[in-house]
Amino acid sequence: MDMKLGGKTVLVTGGSRGIGFACAMGFAAEGCTVHIASRSKESLEAAREKIRARHNVPVEIHPADFSNGDTARRVVEAVGHADILVNNAGAIPQGDIFGMTEPKWREAWDLKVFGYINATRAMLEKMYARKAGVVVNVIGLAGESFNYDYVAGTMGNAGIMAFTRAVGSKSVDHGVRVVGINPPATRTDRMLTRLREQAEKKFGDPERWAELTRHMPFGRAAEPDEVADLAVFLASERASYISGVVMTLDGGQAARH
Repeated sequence: MDMKLGGKTVLVTGGSRGIGFACAMGFAAEGCTVHIASRSKESLEAAREKIRARHNVPVEIHPADFSNGDTARRVVEAVGHADILVNNAGAIPQGDIFGMTEPKWREAWDLKVFGYINATRAMLEKMYARKAGVVVNVIGLAGESFNYDYVAGTMGNAGIMAFTRAVGSKSVDHGVRVVGINPPATRTDRMLTRLREQAEKKFGDPERWAELTRHMPFGRAAEPDEVADLAVFLASERASYISGVVMTLDGGQAARH
C-alpha cells in the first residue's frame, strides 16, 4: 500500500532508540526526510548512520532535552516545516504513591507530559498556519490499565490520552490531525535490560528473559516495528479521517483485565 509519504518531513523525539528509532526507520523507508531528537548526541549519530545505511534519505539530528520547554521550542522552530511530529521522548519510572517522590514525579512529567505538550503546541502553530500536518503521540498502555505500582506513568499517559483527544477534536478545523498510540510492553533495549535483571534474580540466568513474556498476548512483547508501522499509517493520507483518537496496540491485553 502506497502511504503517499514520499518527500514529507518528520520530526521524531526520542528518535535514537527503541520505538522512536523504529518510527524514524519506518518513515525513512517511505521516503521521508527524517529529523531525530534525543538527549544523547552519540546515540543520535549512531542512529543516523543506521538509517542512512538502509535508506537513501536525508537524516538530521538534534541533541536536545525536551524536558526543557525552551529547548523543545527551539528544536521545533528549526524543524518547523515538518509535515509530521512524532512525540516519543519519555521514560517514567516505576513506583507507587510513596515510592515516587515529588522531584522524581515532576522530572518524569517534565519530559513525558510537558515535553509532549510543548512540542505539540509549538508545532501546531506552524501546522495551523499551513493548514496541514499530523501529530502522532506515542503514549502507553498504562494510561488505560491503571497500575498502582506505576502511578506516575498511569496518570501521565492518561493525561496525554485526554490531551490527544481534546486537541485532535478541534485541530481538524485547521486541517491538522492529532492522534495517539498506546503500545504495551515493547521489546526495546530498556525493556530487555529490565527483563534480564529479573531473569537473573528468578532463574539465575539473564538469557532466560523470554520466559518472563510468555504470559503476554502471543507469548511475547510487542516489537518496536509493530508500533512504528501503526505510526506511519496514522501519519499517512490513508488515515486522513482519523483525529482525536488513541489507537491501542496491545494484542488485546487491556481487555483481559
